[in-house]
Amino acid sequence: MEVKVLNINGKETGRTITLSDSVFGIEPNKHAVYLDVKQYLANQRQGTHKAKERAEVTGSTRKVKKQKGTGTARAGSVKSPLFKGGGTVFGPRPRSYSFKLNKNLKRLARKSALALKAQESNLVVLEDFNFDAPNTKNFINVLKALGLENKKSLFVLGDANKNVYLSSRNLKASSVVTSSELSTYAILHANNLVLLESSLEGIEENLSK
Repeated sequence: MEVKVLNINGKETGRTITLSDSVFGIEPNKHAVYLDVKQYLANQRQGTHKAKERAEVTGSTRKVKKQKGTGTARAGSVKSPLFKGGGTVFGPRPRSYSFKLNKNLKRLARKSALALKAQESNLVVLEDFNFDAPNTKNFINVLKALGLENKKSLFVLGDANKNVYLSSRNLKASSVVTSSELSTYAILHANNLVLLESSLEGIEENLSK
């Protein structure tokens, strides 16, 4: 798959680059994508929820009324779940929501997400660029040139670039990651994927193993 390389002004550089069919040209496996996104979201949950049960509620353990002869149901202490202020039955307890997925499935999910972006024509290859200093206005100008000013975008760098990262940090709709940090959720969460030339080698190397 050949893609035109653009510069930060949104203009064609006259060069093209060939994307690996084994990564960007596969038939997307949507179930693998679902599982990987589900795992990512599960890992974001703290799992610190807790409800007090009968043994943990403050209150007397004295029997509320005699066992027989009242004409109503028998009752124990005021900590019974049947009474207001009593314990919760089967309430939430602290737990971990994480679960395991094997590496091959996660790799397939990322390739499927990249292939979906390529099929939808929401993938752009940009020549490498840098800023002399962190400057949000400069990054916004790049977004405007690419027509991504009002869209969720994900920029993928080959290596960490502090100036580019800091320039984008104040923008809610744009994110910057390196090729080694790329995740299925991040790819799908963005409307448009912007790959810098230097990131392609790392992406294809990581996903072709």
